[in-house]
Amino acid sequence: MTDFVPAAARRNIPNARLAIALLAGTMLAGVPQIAVAQEESDQAAAPAPVPQRDVVRTISVSGAQRLEPQTILSYIRLRVGDTWTQALGDQVLKDIYATELFSTASVVNNNGDVVITIVENPVINRIILEGNKRLKNDKILPEIKLSPRQIFTRSKVRADVARIIELYKRQGRFAATVEPKMVELSQNRVDIVYEINEGPKSKVRQINIIGNEKFSDGDLRGEMLTKQARFTSFFSSNTSYDPDRLAFDQQKLRQFYLTEGYADFRVVSAVAELTPDKRDFIITYVVEEGERYKFGDVKVESQIRDFDSEAMTGRLAMTQGDWYDAKAVEDTVEQLTELAGTFGYAFADISPEFNRNPETLTMDVTYVLREAPRVYVERIDVNGNTLTQDKVVRREFRSAEGDAFNSLAVKRSTARINSLGFFQENFEINQVEGSQPDRIVLEANVEEQATGELQLSAGFSSLESFILAGSIRQRNFRGRGQTIGLSLNYSRYSRSAQISFTEPYVFDRNISLGFDVYRRDYNSFNFRNSQRNTTFEQSTTGFSLRAGVPVTEYVSAIGSYTFNYDDISLGQEYFSDRDGDGVFTCDPIIAGRYLCEAIGNRVSSIVGLTLVYDTLDSRLRPSRGETASITTEFAGLGGSVKYLRARTRAAKYWSVGSGFIFSVTGEGGYIHGLGGSNGPGTDSVRLTDRFQLGEPQIRGFDIRGIGPRVVRLQYVDDDNDATTPDVPQSIEEALAGRRRVDDALGGRAYYLGRAELELPLGSGARELGLRPSLFFDVGSLFKVTRPLLQDFPLGIQEQDADGNPIYLQRSVDDRGNDVLLRVINPTAPDGSTNSPSYIGGTNFKEVFVGDSPSPRISVGIGVNWNSPFGPFRIDFSKVLKSQTGDDTKRFSFNVGTQF
Repeated sequence: MTDFVPAAARRNIPNARLAIALLAGTMLAGVPQIAVAQEESDQAAAPAPVPQRDVVRTISVSGAQRLEPQTILSYIRLRVGDTWTQALGDQVLKDIYATELFSTASVVNNNGDVVITIVENPVINRIILEGNKRLKNDKILPEIKLSPRQIFTRSKVRADVARIIELYKRQGRFAATVEPKMVELSQNRVDIVYEINEGPKSKVRQINIIGNEKFSDGDLRGEMLTKQARFTSFFSSNTSYDPDRLAFDQQKLRQFYLTEGYADFRVVSAVAELTPDKRDFIITYVVEEGERYKFGDVKVESQIRDFDSEAMTGRLAMTQGDWYDAKAVEDTVEQLTELAGTFGYAFADISPEFNRNPETLTMDVTYVLREAPRVYVERIDVNGNTLTQDKVVRREFRSAEGDAFNSLAVKRSTARINSLGFFQENFEINQVEGSQPDRIVLEANVEEQATGELQLSAGFSSLESFILAGSIRQRNFRGRGQTIGLSLNYSRYSRSAQISFTEPYVFDRNISLGFDVYRRDYNSFNFRNSQRNTTFEQSTTGFSLRAGVPVTEYVSAIGSYTFNYDDISLGQEYFSDRDGDGVFTCDPIIAGRYLCEAIGNRVSSIVGLTLVYDTLDSRLRPSRGETASITTEFAGLGGSVKYLRARTRAAKYWSVGSGFIFSVTGEGGYIHGLGGSNGPGTDSVRLTDRFQLGEPQIRGFDIRGIGPRVVRLQYVDDDNDATTPDVPQSIEEALAGRRRVDDALGGRAYYLGRAELELPLGSGARELGLRPSLFFDVGSLFKVTRPLLQDFPLGIQEQDADGNPIYLQRSVDDRGNDVLLRVINPTAPDGSTNSPSYIGGTNFKEVFVGDSPSPRISVGIGVNWNSPFGPFRIDFSKVLKSQTGDDTKRFSFNVGTQF
């Protein structure tokens, strides 16, 4: 009977069963009973019909606000016409919650009408961080997933909490906790608040080492970067726990043992345990030292025909019987690689082969130089230069395209490009394989940096009070490598201005040319009766021309010509009409003969020659290499000044490992006058041509604070008895007093030495540009003709040119200051009394001090800082040795900026 059921009815099982029943009812009368019985048997065998209410007729969404119902329905798998089951309802809920868009959801089947009721997750209004002091918002917010205007989800909150805690762990704060809170707002919006308890920084409380017998725990801890937290390590950043540092320390331990000959050493385990309070870590290393080895048979096997194996073996640093040292092996490989590079084998494969002999405790090492083709420079590429012209970089290369490769030439090229100061620090030339195995491409991938400098310096001097200086300089003018600059200096007693220009390659040839035009006004001064007095004024107007040519790769010659016009004068208070003839001249009693003989106009015409030897890796911030120079100058090619002056300077830099840079600098000079002296007590070299020494050449001393000088000691009336001679001050009292009269004379000879150790800091400090250093300065300025000194106690009698007596007597001026008066023939011819004339201060005694080659020594610490507002230098100094009359200074700084 199923043949009578239409196909459409068979697709709908309940309807098909109904049709069969209807057909059976209409045909019962004419069908034999046996047929009816068969039909009843067929119906009994068929499955029960599905109730109509289990078929999904409609699906609706209730509670939607921001999302469209159709969008929500697209997230689920349930469709109209499906048979409803509880499992299918559960799947609907899973699909809805998987979107993370809804906080609650429910599904109800009402006789085939399915209703999905949802509550949407709120929208985030703000993300608020509270309690974070060590990590600011700009460090945390970019790392978390949630942000304003996003849909709130619990999983993202949990992920954000974990991420914030991870950020604090990287800072060493393992006790940090984060409590998320939600503040409900109108319109289904919320503020998410992360309450952060940063906790203390987790320190390394203890480092335990198990298994070490040859070296103590203290020796091994000293090799590690991680340090134990102690009160003496307050400023150290290496006392916090860092998993990366833990791995690095294991390598440091292995490196240390290998350099000491323990080739079998290994770190069995390294465990860092967090204390229960999550404040500190205890790190435990378990090590196996093994036996100590010596070098056995050490040799070189060369497969390159240009190298003789036996000759190279004889030049090895290690020999049989020496304690095994892995660092020496690495250094030897590097040296052999560099040697191969100098012969043009850029890609020489040099590998050490080891043969360990546990019975004899020896290590055989064979350095194998495998066959490699000689390499030639195929091409030189310059990339990344946006301002600097290509030729400025290319002319510093010591190799040309087509030349045989030479590693020394590449290293020298790197140093020369670094010395330009136009590009990033630690610039390196990359070596890339060329189009053929015997070709190489040299790549200079540069990163431009600021080459303009705006320098602002400020200082305080006990002599000049505040000192201000400013300069602007462009070291890469128009990208051509030219230098142009303007500088201005101002203080109460000195002013200067200068314009300079340098072209390092004239007409693209290796010849430099430059000039300076300047004006300098300088006032020397002292104190008398608590008043600051200018002693002499010097105005210099001039220019300088210079030209340089290379003599060899490392030696250059620089010639110069300088023309100066000097005008030196004294203040009117130093002039007097000593003879009473109405002509005022410089009075040596007031000014001193060393000042009187310096006044006047003069012209200096100076030619000079300088030889410079330079192998520094960088002229701006050298870390290795050496430099030396010698300069001779002759004044007398015209003009009124004649002298011969020589100066020399040398410096050497070492990179002593772990970021330490040690340098030693020495210099000295001597000037010899060619014009002869102007009389007793005068030097053949004028005051303004002599050397001066002090800040900044030697730290710990003020400007012109070292060398020969004349100090005036005031006579002190200690008993108020006019008949008893007064007592002069001590030199210490005169130098410390407000009435100090201290005239620096300069010297004809000087020397200066300096040793400095630049200290490395952590990565954070390096990013800030901090570079501290310890320094040791030593130097002296000496050799000048002893001046004629003056001694004017109360009541001294002189004679003028006509033989008339001159009496000096003390009085009091209208300000209450003691003054020295000169009386010429107190009784006039008519019987009246002559008026005394004021000659400038109390009675005094001059002493000559400081003319000694004995060294002045100072030590201290200085810090260079590439601050956000420019380069900053600060020095704190302690003078260990000085001479009487020296002017010391503890603190100095200067600051500038770059553009």
